[in-house]
Amino acid sequence: MITRERWLVVDPSLRLLRSHPSFRWYWVGQSISSAGSQVTALALPLVTALALHGSPRDVGFVATAAMAPYLLFSLLAGHYLEARPKRAVMIPADLAQALLLGAIPVAWWAGSLSVPLLAGIAFLCGTAALCFGVVGFSYVPDLVATDDLPAANRAIQGSRTVTEVAGPGLAGLLVGALGAPVAILVDAVSYLASAVGVAAAHPRHRPGPDESTPGSTPESTPEVAPQATPDAGTDDHPRPSVLAGLRVLFTNPHLRALTIHAALYNLASEIFTLNLVLWAVQEQHLPTATYGLAMGAGGIGGLIGTLTALRLSERLGLGRAFIASLALSCGIPVLAVLVPAHGLALGAILAAVMLVSGIGLGNANVYSLTLRQAAIPRDQLTRSAGAYTQVMYGSIPLGGALAGVLGESLGTRRATAAGAVLLACSILPMLTRHIRTLTSATHPAATHPAA
Repeated sequence: MITRERWLVVDPSLRLLRSHPSFRWYWVGQSISSAGSQVTALALPLVTALALHGSPRDVGFVATAAMAPYLLFSLLAGHYLEARPKRAVMIPADLAQALLLGAIPVAWWAGSLSVPLLAGIAFLCGTAALCFGVVGFSYVPDLVATDDLPAANRAIQGSRTVTEVAGPGLAGLLVGALGAPVAILVDAVSYLASAVGVAAAHPRHRPGPDESTPGSTPESTPEVAPQATPDAGTDDHPRPSVLAGLRVLFTNPHLRALTIHAALYNLASEIFTLNLVLWAVQEQHLPTATYGLAMGAGGIGGLIGTLTALRLSERLGLGRAFIASLALSCGIPVLAVLVPAHGLALGAILAAVMLVSGIGLGNANVYSLTLRQAAIPRDQLTRSAGAYTQVMYGSIPLGGALAGVLGESLGTRRATAAGAVLLACSILPMLTRHIRTLTSATHPAATHPAA
């Protein structure tokens, strides 16, 4: 029998959480915030559609407003926030989101909530979330030693997966019991918890530009263009710095394929998910609690995928395992609208589709994170995070806008199907020779020398 003490020795993530108070505070805050965000992800489109009686175009408008900052500000945020104290950015960003989300139920109670006001709040929340995310990507290396980064990232990814399992079901129950506007208060409180966690997590030191990390050695990043050097930009001249972050992504063939896929995936996913919730809840009259539980099956699949990712890549090789995982996560969702069903049968089909798709997505998330960590040097993390965020999340507002247009012109069922087809097409950039023959993320040039 494995005792508690032996399990802590065996599992590096648990050992790190037990022995590192600062990281434990940060992890707890992020876990609570991740759970709260699941509530808003479900409640925000329902506030627009049900509480405000909005059209599919209104739902798309609010979703576009929430993600527009990623399209507008990501590159500049990566440049201007790179030299700023991280906690001085992250804590105000959390507090701002708590206040903004708390204003939604207040405005609803006062009878002044409208689609334009909701879109404005979503835009400001998106701006604060962008600032937190760009800086937060490089914050964990400040908290833990380089050798502990895999365990730290695994702990964070694991808690996110758990909240994805429980979050949609809890969100559905809260929305059904309290109503969508009031349920958003849960997310507001969760951002306060995140702010406390960041405030209590004290960095070891401020990393210098010469600090090495896994992936910053010549062996693991031989395909990153030499032009993308740390001195490519300064605070006075942002353009070289911004372009340096993009060069890191698009001169490495593995990162280039991954970035293009992620942008297409997020655009298609926005079209699919926004129309799916309207079709299932409004047209098929599926209870919000049932819909939330069905979406929660995707979190269960994600947990399975996270736990099986390493074994799958060892068996197939990283590239083939990555492509197989994408075939599940991007190819299966179309069955949600192709199989005719109503009521609880529809809920069961959605749950099965999300479960299988979630397994693939859980695998793919592990491979994506590993590949990015291996290919991006430490001193380029914030800058490259801004560039990656710009490209990856910048497509989401476009998807939100298209979701509304397609929902009104085609109907929500056909628009959901169109999003699912686009999801399947997002696999195409990953079918390159560089990805197919990739065996290890830590040495991507082992099979393909730099051109």
